[in-house]
Amino acid sequence: MAYDLYNPTESHAQLREMVRAWGRENLEPQASAYDESETFNEALFRRFGSELGLFGVTVPESVGGAGLDPVAAAIIHEEFSRFDPGITLSYLAHEVLFVNNFYHSSSDDQRARYLSRVLSGEWIAGMAMSEPGAGTDVLGMSARADRRGDLYVLNGTKQWITNATHGDVFLIYARTGDADCDTRRAFSAFVVEASSPGFSVGKKEKKLGMRASPTAPLILENVEVPLANRLGDEGGAMVHMMRNLEIERVTLAAQSIGIGLRCLDEMGRYAIAERKAFGQYLIEFGQIQRLIADSFARCHAARALVYDVAHRLGPNSRQSLGAAAAKLAATGMAEEVARAAIQVFGGYGYTREFPVERMLRDAILLSIGGGTNEAMQKNIARDLMRTYS
Repeated sequence: MAYDLYNPTESHAQLREMVRAWGRENLEPQASAYDESETFNEALFRRFGSELGLFGVTVPESVGGAGLDPVAAAIIHEEFSRFDPGITLSYLAHEVLFVNNFYHSSSDDQRARYLSRVLSGEWIAGMAMSEPGAGTDVLGMSARADRRGDLYVLNGTKQWITNATHGDVFLIYARTGDADCDTRRAFSAFVVEASSPGFSVGKKEKKLGMRASPTAPLILENVEVPLANRLGDEGGAMVHMMRNLEIERVTLAAQSIGIGLRCLDEMGRYAIAERKAFGQYLIEFGQIQRLIADSFARCHAARALVYDVAHRLGPNSRQSLGAAAAKLAATGMAEEVARAAIQVFGGYGYTREFPVERMLRDAILLSIGGGTNEAMQKNIARDLMRTYS
């Protein structure tokens, strides 16, 4: 049998078939309504864990996970994003930003206390890194965690936090080093429960896209966190922060692939079999052929890059250059292909009767979150300078 980049094993092929069928049956029917109302389908989200076992994909089976790899994570994010990128973004925040990061950075005691709850879906989780004045510039983070004996006191505000309004537990980054401290040793990570005194959620954001995924600030006012909830050594967060950014960028890129493939399906079906103009199907017109052909080529080229990087990625296999390139290529592609789909649909594409306008709105966030595409360009150039110097 020929090697399949996208389904390298039978387990991957079965996973893709399962999540695509489940997404079509369960995500597709509710996606438009939850986008329109800007609400989070919490009951459906919890089923990702309780029914499908999709929380903990990259966590070993010995601790309750699926024991799979970043390729499997890419498959899930791609397939679910065909139907509802919004709830898939919330899945990414729970599964990649919290579960994957937490597992690879935590102690056995911490795993025993938290892992089963987030794997089952009993608890919804998220991660808090960005701040009002520090997004892509993570070194500008100002939230502080000050040691007071056997606990830390956290103060500050975290911004743009996915799942903030519904989360039970968060992985929060804060500055623990002094002003003159080496920035590589200035930050620590903590597991913080939303029920902690002094922990509150700010006003929910009203967004252009990804409206089925809740976003809000987290406000920390003298939040006491036990020393036992610090992940790793004090000042050691930068290593796992950067490591987890790579799988985050690959899964954001995979979301973009799902959006691109959905838009290809929509515009292809519409132009080839449904819509006529001047007595011909739209596909007969050269301008439409260009939009569809260019979209197909860009989508599948980006898809190959994303899966190539996913194959080489792992907790002990850093792929900074590849992850940045995959995110840059795929997220830019998704916006272009969604925009082309709207053009193919004409006036209908501009309405909410068809999903392509929602796909475009959702796609735009993916070139911002996880590090802006401008930051990806900078990172790629920096890594290439090291390669060729």
